[in-house]
Amino acid sequence: MSILGRRLKEARSRAGLSQEQLGMDAGIDPMSASARMNRYELGKRTPDFGLMERIAAELGLPTAYFYSANDDEAELLIAFHRLKPAARKKVLAMVMEAS
Repeated sequence: MSILGRRLKEARSRAGLSQEQLGMDAGIDPMSASARMNRYELGKRTPDFGLMERIAAELGLPTAYFYSANDDEAELLIAFHRLKPAARKKVLAMVMEAS
């Protein structure tokens, strides 16, 4: 299973969605939504970036989360994504100051 596939399956499961429902919510034709999402999760196919943006939006996650090879970085992406804009600015300023 690919990193993208693993993250996609975990995020979908956490959201309590079926493969079919997530696929349809992201704009995939209902007749093929389940099969396509299954292939993506198994790593047999890779969705194009535009579709991943729609899937990520449906799951309330940043698109970059699905592509990050590092688990710690992926978790940071989620945490940063959930911050309010003012808190994001503070975090960025702190990181820039530390580097």
